[in-house]
Amino acid sequence: MTNNSNYFNPEVETMPREALEKLQLERLKKTIDSCMNVEFYKRRFAELGITPADIKTLDDVRKLPFTTKEDLRENYPFGLAAVPLEKCTRLHSSSGTTGNPTVVLHTQKDLEEWATAVARCLWMVGSRPDDVFQNSAGYGMFTAGLGFQYGAEKVGMLTVPAAAGNTLRQIKFIKDFGTTVLHAIPSYASRVYEVMKEQGVDPRKDTKLRILCIGAEPHSEEQRQRIEQNLGVKAYNSYGISEMMGPGVAFECPEQNGLHIWEDYFIVEIIDPVTLQPLPDGELGELVLTTINREGMPLLRYRTRDLTRILSGDCPCGRTHKRLARLQGRSDDMIILKGVNIFPIQIEKILMKFPQLSTDFLITLETKEQGDFMTVDVELSDLTTDDYPALVALNKEITHQLKDEILVTPKVNFVKKGSLGASDEKKAVRVKDLRKLF
Repeated sequence: MTNNSNYFNPEVETMPREALEKLQLERLKKTIDSCMNVEFYKRRFAELGITPADIKTLDDVRKLPFTTKEDLRENYPFGLAAVPLEKCTRLHSSSGTTGNPTVVLHTQKDLEEWATAVARCLWMVGSRPDDVFQNSAGYGMFTAGLGFQYGAEKVGMLTVPAAAGNTLRQIKFIKDFGTTVLHAIPSYASRVYEVMKEQGVDPRKDTKLRILCIGAEPHSEEQRQRIEQNLGVKAYNSYGISEMMGPGVAFECPEQNGLHIWEDYFIVEIIDPVTLQPLPDGELGELVLTTINREGMPLLRYRTRDLTRILSGDCPCGRTHKRLARLQGRSDDMIILKGVNIFPIQIEKILMKFPQLSTDFLITLETKEQGDFMTVDVELSDLTTDDYPALVALNKEITHQLKDEILVTPKVNFVKKGSLGASDEKKAVRVKDLRKLF
């Protein structure tokens, strides 16, 4: 593909809002017609007393039924398919460790559209056919592996499907193959840097890395800046969810001020997760997505449980698709302690301010005789002095800043670097809630 533009699909990415919303409405109506092939949606429409003809404007999307992860599990495996199974080319599913996995079906057209969405994202942050793309995500049922793979190939890059784990091999590939674009979850990107230091590898001098795509874990701006500084790259935030397609749902542009969500693929809503009522742009709430460009298994008003807000104003990059703020976590990840609502990303934001600390930490919640308590274990970095009074002062300052941020006073423990069990393959575990045992 020959493209000298800053946009992979210029006519779509810069489409005027009026034209984009007209396209959305056309695709929404077509999607609803397709959903009438699904018994689940036919039943839900009847329960709500609505018909496809009742959807006349984009605002009418609010008349449609919500879809949840539980709905996918209850209709396992193929109950939400909108086309005959022989027309589907691939499925992806969650692990299903707490019951039936969630299964999502894709036709060949769905897969091609997915690759295009990811290619848009990669092109947007500066990836070009002469780049070398290395993917440290797991392949197989996990969507980030094949999702990024086909998107990178559509851009035209040489791809290195390194898959998850084996950090020494990852680093060898980065050096030997001249990797310029790397995809990794934030905690693993930090792990790669730590192993590079142990091996005497200077990422700025010994590698050609320049772009890092990070996602799958909520992370603070402070952590992103530390990763950029350590690896000498620009790190761009990625948002994907397997029920939609996987990576490619939304991505930061070079402005690094919000993630453009591809509105020719999705209708975006922000709702109050308790009342389920829509919230205006700028207010934090739960992200709800309706697919409008999928054949195999379209989903109406899917409750992602992810918390974000829509940013107002035009983006200097020229793209007209709405921008989502950095995700704050999930509505079901919120910690309620002593009547205060706390998200792990708030704690990370404070910890990342201190160069004496590593990026790994663990929040433990326990019930004692006096009530519920929070402990924050955080790894020390190599920069830490052995001076005990200095450590005491550091602990005091961190505790003070955490109290100012989350309005409760945690106990902060310093632990040795590497003691929190950073994993090469899995998302970092940030919260251990032992209160459930009481």
